[in-house]
Amino acid sequence: MDIKLVDLEKPADVNVIVGQSHFIKTVEDVYEALVTSCPNVKFGFAFCEASDKRLIRHCGTDKNLEVLAIENAEKIGAGHSFVLFLSNAFPINIMKSLKSIDEVLYLYAATSNPLKVIVLEEADQRGIIGVLDGKTPVGVEDEDDIKERKNFLRKIGYKL
Repeated sequence: MDIKLVDLEKPADVNVIVGQSHFIKTVEDVYEALVTSCPNVKFGFAFCEASDKRLIRHCGTDKNLEVLAIENAEKIGAGHSFVLFLSNAFPINIMKSLKSIDEVLYLYAATSNPLKVIVLEEADQRGIIGVLDGKTPVGVEDEDDIKERKNFLRKIGYKL
C-alpha cells in the first residue's frame, strides 16, 4: 500500500468540496440540486466511477470550473470520489441540498483554503483517507477577534 498526498489546484477565489458518492446518478442529481438551490451558481463537478467503464463523469455551469474538477478528480483517482468547484456561491449556500442527495455518502471538505487530499493506493484501487484543509491555528481569538468575526458575518448577510 502507498499513501499519496494530492495537492488540489484551484484559483484562490474558488471554493471546493470533496466527497464520496456511490452511483453515476450523482452527476445529474448534483447538477439539479445546485441550480435549484442557488440559481446563479457557477460550478464544475467531476465524479470518479468505480466500476464498469470507470470513467470520470462530469457536469457544470462553467466550463473552466468543469475542466478544473475533471483534472483534480483525475489526480485523486479514488473510486466513487467527487470534486466540486464553486464560484458565485459559498459551500454554505448549497450544503443542505448536496447532503440531501441520496447517493452522497460523505463530505471530506468544503473550503476555499489550500487543500490536500490523502489517498491510499493498493494495486488498482484508491481511496480517500482524509484531507489537509488550510493551515494550523496560531492562537485563540480575543475580544477584538470575536467582535470582528461577528461583524463580518453580519456584513456578508449570514447573521442578523
